[in-house]
Amino acid sequence: MLHGWAVLLVFQLVGEILARAAGWPVPGPVVGMALLLVALQRGFPATEALRNVSSGLLSHLSILFVPAGVGVMLHAPRLVAEWPAVAVSLLVSTAAGVAVTGWVAARLSRGMEDAP
Repeated sequence: MLHGWAVLLVFQLVGEILARAAGWPVPGPVVGMALLLVALQRGFPATEALRNVSSGLLSHLSILFVPAGVGVMLHAPRLVAEWPAVAVSLLVSTAAGVAVTGWVAARLSRGMEDAP
């Protein structure tokens, strides 16, 4: 179990260092998890300890949204004051997400038709 935590924390640390050194506007833990994904795809051993820790974190994922909800409530007056910009950005980003997802699905399904 400790080995699984160590792997996650090392990848988070490497991601944090890389994001800060490169000046990327992406959180270090996100970069670390992307690196872990690449490492696992390239054959990094997914040990039972890593599986157990990951499963435990995923089963309590909803708790991680509490700070975001508190932050939204903390800034509620600002959201009320700027609701048109928030509404437009939500609508545009949702429409863009649906459009890109549809485009990717169409491209992938065309590729699947050619497969034997």
